[in-house]
Amino acid sequence: MSAYISNLHQTVSTTATDYWNDSCSIEELTYAIENGAVGATTNPTIVVSVLKKELELWKDRITQIIRENATASEVEITWQLIEEMAIRGANMLKPAYDKYKGKKGRLSIQTNPAFYRNPQAICDHAVHCGKLAPNMQVKVPVTKAGIWAIEEATYQGISLNATVSFTVPQAIAVAEAVERGLNRRIKEGKPVEEMSPVCTIMIGRTDDWMKAVTKRDGIEIDPAILDWAGIATFKNAYRIFQERGYRARLLAAAYRHLGHWSELIGGDIILTIPYEWQLKINESNIEVKERINDPVNPAYIEEMLKKIPDFKMAYEEKGMTIDQFDSYGATVRTLRGFIGSYHELQGVVRDYMLPNPDVKA
Repeated sequence: MSAYISNLHQTVSTTATDYWNDSCSIEELTYAIENGAVGATTNPTIVVSVLKKELELWKDRITQIIRENATASEVEITWQLIEEMAIRGANMLKPAYDKYKGKKGRLSIQTNPAFYRNPQAICDHAVHCGKLAPNMQVKVPVTKAGIWAIEEATYQGISLNATVSFTVPQAIAVAEAVERGLNRRIKEGKPVEEMSPVCTIMIGRTDDWMKAVTKRDGIEIDPAILDWAGIATFKNAYRIFQERGYRARLLAAAYRHLGHWSELIGGDIILTIPYEWQLKINESNIEVKERINDPVNPAYIEEMLKKIPDFKMAYEEKGMTIDQFDSYGATVRTLRGFIGSYHELQGVVRDYMLPNPDVKA
């Protein structure tokens, strides 16, 4: 009897598609690596969730960091914790990094989400984070300021993962910025062979925004169609990336249903999958086969283009300008969430720095 091979392991072993674990949790990353994962991602919301889940692994270290840094601020302690959590995850992925010579085996750490308007601050933080470990991938938001930072940090040799991205125009702007940064390096004789730039499209959040905006604006549409918004957007971006030969790889994130895995199988892409969705995928009876080039029902796309202006902005190559990125609904929602989680994480640290005197220890 042959050994069991999970759906995720089949995905990565029989197609060009890679998958990453969507957290830096030691437990979750261990499971993912066993099932073929060659990378991992984090963001402020994920870090808060992991810290709460694995607090027993970190509470003594938090106390030690505070004790060792007598004059450090709450922000400084928080970032040392974030960095140490990322480094621990990166160490687990180092064997894959070595095996694939830098093209895989990376841990994504996110720059401070509060910097989203400041290009130099984003770039400086990206360069700092990129030096924390040899296999660190740095997440930069696809805001107006982020596009400048993507080019400049790429030029400085940082492998980026563009995030807070939901649309074809954002993905193309990222790809073009990466190309400019890589070409500047090549022109100056600097190496690019082991760099692995990535552009995320948070397809689940694209779906979420279409559902929110249709509810807000009273747009009547079959709700089942909206589950295809992110997939249609991603497939359109993938087609363009393949036609133009962009060196950045697309990455699909923010899972809401199994189609966010099954419909993208076969592409030269990355799927970053939360642990609970990895379990659902491996328990499903959906056939593992290439579907990336299967078109989304044209009637669905036509209906969304006709009725939802925000889908047109997301789906069409010239749906919006770089100046519109910061005000796009999904961007605003996600930045607010990430910044809120960042402050929540500071609150966890604060409870160790200044324990509540009204609560018995």
